[in-house]
Order: sequence, then C-alpha cells, then structure tokens
Amino acid sequence: MTAYRPPPDLYPFESHWLGPAGCRMHYLDEGPRDAPPVLMLHGNPTWSFYYRNLVLALRDRYRCIVPDHIGCGLSDKPGDEVYPYRLERRIEDIETLYEHLGIRQPLSLVVHDWGGMIGFGWAVRQRHRVARSVILNTAAFPMPAQKRFPLALWFAGRTHIGGWMVRRFNAFSGLAARIAFSKPVDRAVREAYTGPYDSWANRIATLRFVQDIPLRPGDAGYDIVARTASGLAGLDDMPALIAWGEKDFVFDEPFLAAWQRLLPSANVLRYPDCGHYVLEDAGPELVDQVAAFLDQAQSERV
Repeated sequence: MTAYRPPPDLYPFESHWLGPAGCRMHYLDEGPRDAPPVLMLHGNPTWSFYYRNLVLALRDRYRCIVPDHIGCGLSDKPGDEVYPYRLERRIEDIETLYEHLGIRQPLSLVVHDWGGMIGFGWAVRQRHRVARSVILNTAAFPMPAQKRFPLALWFAGRTHIGGWMVRRFNAFSGLAARIAFSKPVDRAVREAYTGPYDSWANRIATLRFVQDIPLRPGDAGYDIVARTASGLAGLDDMPALIAWGEKDFVFDEPFLAAWQRLLPSANVLRYPDCGHYVLEDAGPELVDQVAAFLDQAQSERV
C-alpha cells in the first residue's frame, strides 16, 4: 500500500479495502447502497482519481463503485511472487469485488484504457450483470490491422532499458501526466496522478500492464482478448455511449472505428481537442453527458 493520498479537496471520498494484507484492493463505494450501481474501471497508469468528478456528479442517485487495480492508486503493490499481473487475474478481481459487494441488479459499466479490456472481459462472461456501458478511449479487441503499436509502448514494455526507466524514473506515469492531457491542468492534479507511484516497488503495475499487452496469438492474454471481441457481438443491443478524445496517440481513429463496427447502435461523442484523458480534458461537459445518458437509460428501465 502506498502512503500517498491526494488532498481531501481533490479526493473527498471514503476508502474501502478488499483482500488479504499485502494484496488489498482499494475501492470507492459512494452513494446509496440501494441505488442503481455504476462500476468505473480505470486503466494504466491512472487510478480511481480519474473518475472523481464523475463520482461527485452521480453519487446522490447512483452507487458509484470505483476500484484501484492491484498495483495502482491506493491499492497494495505486491511483488510478482505474490500477485500475477495478468489480464485473467484482473478480470477475476472484478468478479471478486462484485460478489463481495452483493450487487443484485444490472449495473452500468464505465471504462477507460485498460479498464475496457478488463471490464468487457468480465462483461461478456456476465452479460446479465451489465445493463449499459460508457466507453472512453479504450479497447476490448485485438489491435486494429491499420494501427501500428506505438514505439513508446514497445520501448517501455519490450526492452530492458525501457522497463528500467519506468521503474527507476516513473517514466510511464510521468510521461502520461504530460501528454495524456491536451488542455492545461493544475499541478496538483498532475501530482495526484503520479503520487501513488513514488518508488521502484510502487511502480510495478505501470510496467506490468505495458508488458501484458497481447499483440499476437500466443501472447499471454491474447485468447481472452479474442474471445472478448467475439463476445461483444452479444452486447450490440445494450445501450452504449462512446466518448472519444481525438488527440489520443494510442487509442485513435482505428480504435473508434472498430467500436462503431462492433456496437453500431452506440451514441458517439467526438472531442477533437481532447486527449487520452478525455474525462479530464472535456471536463464538466462530458460529465454531464455521461450523467444524462445514465439517467435516460435508467428512466427507460422504470
């Protein structure tokens, strides 16, 4: 567990924990316990902090559940001998959290970055548990054919020197805090994104996530990605909102086009001036759009 915690004015939430000492998952559980549940899954190198403004906007009428993946945010950051930093285990973690919370009604799934692969990897196995989705610059399918794997990710995850730089200098989280935004952001916000990753040991997940990206058959997790992509066809009737920052150098137009093919009925919001951290760059406008989408979908169920 990291000793870091953002200032209360930036992160005004109560912490909850699940799991044994040394491998505890931190999560938020904000809002009435009997309210419609919303599960928000972050990616790498973000954490539950990414969803703070959405939680604040929704918690008066929704149960907002926001875990930090093991190794991220305020969760414990165990070594490889304790925790396997693999996609399959990440999906299992979400199932464990879901069962622990005793949720008994279909939830809304909000995903970003790695959260998309983890979240939809879980959703296609538990279709009856997901009522709608909000998709923010992410993927849940193999790399589009017309997309080249970014050199920066290859260097970080596929070379010894790149991995060393991620662990030694916080290179991945630090770089993301610079280039994942396309608009000015307060220094305190940038520091909140990098704060949990303040030592070699605490940066393990930022590297393992990059190393775990499955690019071709035979890579660890590729079979999960392929099965999830096939399973998305069974979700094409589920209400979905796609909000896309078009200045994302990783999740760019080929990824958005793939989502539109897989979920042709989804409502798509494009943000030409926003980057990978679209929820930050688009700010209150996008928060309001997500809230309106959830409210409308919820009212149609009543």
